[in-house]
Amino acid sequence: MSTLQIQQVLAEMRALQARTLGPASETPSVAAGGAPAPADFGQLLKDSMDKVASMQNQATALAQAYETGDKRVDLTQVMLEVQKAGLAFKAMTEVRNKLLDAYTQVMNMSV
Repeated sequence: MSTLQIQQVLAEMRALQARTLGPASETPSVAAGGAPAPADFGQLLKDSMDKVASMQNQATALAQAYETGDKRVDLTQVMLEVQKAGLAFKAMTEVRNKLLDAYTQVMNMSV
């Protein structure tokens, strides 16, 4: 991946994080004790996977519309959506691989 692609993926991840935190705040919410409230990692991961799935579904629908001759769908639009969906899937796969590596390292630690 080029530096530009990595920066775009990081920007999308930050946007997803900001969206999961809510529109009212840019930073994590603070619990009553003054410490940041823990983010629900499982929900964040599920939301990200749902977003990737919806991107893939949208790209597939656009491709099918183009193939059936819909005049409102441009080939450029189809190609961009397919590339975005592919890049999002690759990023999600890399995150999964990093999580598995971290889990493996933790499990191999001596107690």
